[in-house]
This record gives sequence, structure tokens and C-alpha cells, in this order.
Amino acid sequence: MNPLITLRVPATSANLGSGFDAIGMAVSLYNIFKVMEILPRGEYKVEAHGEGSRELSQPKANLVVAAYEETCRRWNVEGPGFSLWCHNIIPLCRGLGSSAGAVVAGVLIAKYLTGHEADDDELLREMTLIEGHPDNVAPCYLGGMVVSCWDGKDLRYVNLPALPPEVLCVAAVPDERVKTSDARDALPKEVAFSDAVFNVGRAALLTAAWATGKWDYLKWGMDDKLHQPYRSKLFSGGDVIFSRVQELPECLSVAISGSGPSVIALVRGTTHRVAEAMCRTFTEYGVRSQFFVLDGSAQGARVDLSMELPDALKNAGVK
Repeated sequence: MNPLITLRVPATSANLGSGFDAIGMAVSLYNIFKVMEILPRGEYKVEAHGEGSRELSQPKANLVVAAYEETCRRWNVEGPGFSLWCHNIIPLCRGLGSSAGAVVAGVLIAKYLTGHEADDDELLREMTLIEGHPDNVAPCYLGGMVVSCWDGKDLRYVNLPALPPEVLCVAAVPDERVKTSDARDALPKEVAFSDAVFNVGRAALLTAAWATGKWDYLKWGMDDKLHQPYRSKLFSGGDVIFSRVQELPECLSVAISGSGPSVIALVRGTTHRVAEAMCRTFTEYGVRSQFFVLDGSAQGARVDLSMELPDALKNAGVK
């Protein structure tokens, strides 16, 4: 059976360095979602492969389905049920935006199965309302690096230029999880004024350096005092991995990816020493890990529609 809708969504690395809740980038690791057939309203079937296949094969536990239903409610439209096929490559609960990818997919499926007219701004607003903040969903949907600002109602975002081909991302993913709720709870309720000033300067430098191609400034720009000192204590080796990787001349910068425990480094030149240093650190702390060498100029969400989709919706009684 040919799919009616095929979606490819990238992994993301958010909270990038000093850009807590504001800066994120898409990387070239993708989940694939396919809507195979239209079902009666409220009825879903899910066939999941890869990461989390057992738990994500349950429609009630699948965030794509949940995001779809919530979007239909917000838009006040009636959408049909559907059969969903998933191939999940992005590691779950590792700080690489697996939940954001599911939210983006669910919102886009709602758009195409209901015919609701929504531009990029409205789609991103819905994605942010579901996810809670835009620094993952914005780069997942748009691709590249995105700076975003969200006040709970209005969203503003800017796409920055892509990384040059010679700069790659090395993501080290340990075999342990950090819940987003735990990562939030680890943050202090108040911070020193000097730390806030420190991060304002670093975040400004990060975005300016990225926009102008001053890649040697990234090590300063991604330095942080608001979240990484606290979250690095939540996973094995977090206290030492930064110093080890930053010492390598090919490493431009390093940061916790999302809320962790994955760590991502921007590398100019060969990547093997950076990857080895990251994984060796996890090994020394008794944790298995894997690494990915990724392109940081990844495309955002891509949607392919079958010519059979209109007939399938018509036959199911969807206007």
C-alpha cells in the first residue's frame, strides 16, 4: 500500500549553549512517518519500528497521534483517524528532539487531513503550544539554526545562515535517559545577576558569530552559566566531558544537547578524536554510548503527498 502522506522530520539540538529556551539547530538524523490509510474519526493504528517501537506502537502513547488530536481541537475542526507507520531513528529522551519531531509531524498531519489553511507562523505557534517552547520545534520544522522568542502567546523567530560544509556536528549519545521534568527541576529558581549578564553577552555573541561566520567565536558564544552547570550533574561524565572535548583544537564548541544527556560538539576538520573523547568519557563512567557525525545544515520537515489523498479523504466523508 502506498502512503497517503510521508513526513521526514530532523533531530534537533536545542538550548544550544547560552541559548537556553531560545536557540536550536536541526541536524541530519531523521524520523519517518507515513499515513497509510484513513480510518473513522477517533480510530488509530500505529506500526512503529526502531527507537521505542514497543511503547510507540500504542496509539494512546504515541505523541504524533496526541499532537494531531490536540491540533484538531485547537483549530475546531473534525479530522479522521488514520493508520500510521513510523521509523524512529532519533534516540528517545536523549536531548535530540524526538518529541519535537512527533509534535511537528502531528500538526502537519492535521493540516493535510483536515484541509485547514495555516501558514508557517500559525503552524509554528501550534507546535510551540503543544511542545511548550519553540527552540526544538522551530528548527525541526524550518531546518538550520533558529533563534526564537515565545511569551506564551506570540512567537518570533529568525533563521540564521547554515553552517559551512567544513563544520560538522558530533553528537555523543549515552545509554541513559534524562527526563525533561528532571532537567527542569535541576535548575535554580533564581540566578545571580552576574550570571544573567554573562549569558546575555554569550548568547548575543553566539548569534552574531553564527550570522557573520566568525566560527572561532563559538567557544565563547556557547559558554553558559544558566543551565549547563546544573544539568551536567544529571548524567554520567557530564562534569568532565566538556573540558576534555574543548581541549581538542578541532573542536569549535561543545554543549549539552537539549536537556541532555547527549552532548554535541561543533567540529572543523576531522571528527574522530572528538567522538572518541566523548565516548571514552562515558565508558570510564560505566555507560555505553554511540556517536553520530551529522550535518548541522539539515533541512526541516519535508512532506510528500500522494495523489490518492483527496480521494481517500472524500471516500471517508471528509470535506
